[in-house]
Amino acid sequence: MKIISCERPGEFVSKEAEKPQAKAGEVMVRIQQIGVCGTDLHAFAGNQAFFTYPRILGHEIAAKVVAANGSSMKEGEPVVVIPYLNCGECGACKAGKTNCCENLKVLGVHTDGAMQEYMALPESILIPTPQLTWDEMAIVEPLSVAAHAVKRAGINKGEKVLVMGCGPIGLAIMVFAALAGAEVTALDINPWRLNLAKTKFKARHSINALEIEKKPSLKENYKNQYSFVFDATGNKAAMEAGPFYAAHGGSYILVGLYKDQLAFHHPSIHAKELSILCSRNATKKDFLEVISTLTQKQFPTADYTTNKFGFTQTKEKFPELTKADNQVIKALINFQNITI
Repeated sequence: MKIISCERPGEFVSKEAEKPQAKAGEVMVRIQQIGVCGTDLHAFAGNQAFFTYPRILGHEIAAKVVAANGSSMKEGEPVVVIPYLNCGECGACKAGKTNCCENLKVLGVHTDGAMQEYMALPESILIPTPQLTWDEMAIVEPLSVAAHAVKRAGINKGEKVLVMGCGPIGLAIMVFAALAGAEVTALDINPWRLNLAKTKFKARHSINALEIEKKPSLKENYKNQYSFVFDATGNKAAMEAGPFYAAHGGSYILVGLYKDQLAFHHPSIHAKELSILCSRNATKKDFLEVISTLTQKQFPTADYTTNKFGFTQTKEKFPELTKADNQVIKALINFQNITI
């Protein structure tokens, strides 16, 4: 089979490898489509936390069963892959928080992912999804991350929410927050993304962070205004600015990941009794709820999946996705036309 390995930052290498052998409890699947995550882009750029090289990237996975291997799966069945391999034994797992297992391994991050034609995967992480398109299946994982963050926040109808960052996770958070009844405001530095947030992803208001930084009096209008502030930037300056916008008694949810230390002015967050939460990955329940949302056509998939290219074009197309000025939300890599 064909694989593409990220050998070191900035370098993909195409290789031939033996097909994996499915062990007891595993199912052989053929990858049909994968989404490109910010994690993949950061790994390619060399600034991803929890990462070592070489690594086969890819954890937003739509696949098809090719060998059931005695499982309850059926050959030809389309499946979404939950890419989180949890131990089942630690305190977090026993508490049902499998998304933050002490020994968690994420496909494409801690262990090899889906930039390969075939994978042998535990039946427990496969969800049959015959009701979804391949495009919808390939975005279930990032939408589940967003849905988990919104659920973790505990939003009530009518509350004011600020989402910092109009990338794929931020835009998805906006949709799920709006579905929960929130009044959503988007914050970014990119006018195109802010417009997209308002026209396609259910943000009612938008803030250009560059403009308000130039006008301190204007920035003051947004101070202490939001019951829930979500960071989906992973940017140090943005993440450290988040508490400014949070209301007294509010919550600040860190969904983006920065690889080093962050600093907050303690008297400011203490005065607000601000709850600072981290939201990591998602649970199977989140995946099932997102699949239901997609089945009901409550998410703008066509506006979210902005780019698509074939697996054999990955080395050529991938560097373009890392450019800051691109108009890419979610890129999909299609495997269906590979000659086997």
